[in-house]
Amino acid sequence: MLLKSLFPFQFELFGEQYHYHYIFETLAFIIGVRLYYYNKKGIVDPISDENRLWIMLGAMLGALIGSRVIAVLETPEVIHHLSFSVLYQSKTIVGGLLGGLFGVELIKKIIGVHIASGDIYVIPILVALIIGRIGCFSMGIDEPTYGVPTRFFMGMDLGDGIPRHPIMLYEMIYLTLLIFLFNRLKHKELINGDQFKLFMVLYFFFRFLIEFIKPYHSLFLNLSSIHWSALFIFMYYYKFIIRISKQILPQQ
Repeated sequence: MLLKSLFPFQFELFGEQYHYHYIFETLAFIIGVRLYYYNKKGIVDPISDENRLWIMLGAMLGALIGSRVIAVLETPEVIHHLSFSVLYQSKTIVGGLLGGLFGVELIKKIIGVHIASGDIYVIPILVALIIGRIGCFSMGIDEPTYGVPTRFFMGMDLGDGIPRHPIMLYEMIYLTLLIFLFNRLKHKELINGDQFKLFMVLYFFFRFLIEFIKPYHSLFLNLSSIHWSALFIFMYYYKFIIRISKQILPQQ
């Protein structure tokens, strides 16, 4: 028998109940940016501060658009009655990363930067994701990131009395492991840009798999927009995946 659920976690302000998600979302952005500048202090950046600013603006604009587009496609039926309110409230980190990638590549072409620029963002992004996911987790079923019903020992009542896969908890554990991985990779001789590419491949691989234990809507061929975003990333980085696999796997 399940204990009474504590989800969603909320606080009261002026007689109204609010989710902690908004606080954690803001903290994720602030801490991520501060961590980026902290990590930048000890390195010689081949990209000028001005160009870095343009690249960050391209990433934010691309993420803003991409997060909304992919989120709307997660529930294709809303397309027929799409409004600004629905578009504004819909967002997903998968779309944010995908849109941010294209935003950066477009800006770099415009300003003439041909150097890989993503490695320095990996740890700040991972930390920001964990903080943001704490907020998502605290919302329980009020945030559409919960899992399907399960008898798995980690199943939790997220607010509807049904033991479900705590998807956000799984993701926080996975992201923490990635931080340990990338901290170890600092001492490896990798090509500039490889850390960011590896982060994208590993994160989208996780999201591709975890999507199958979420109540998702099919976009095409019984796969969601998250699945298709992940498949696109695998195709986009297929040369890198082949190369890095040869480096990691033991040669016969």
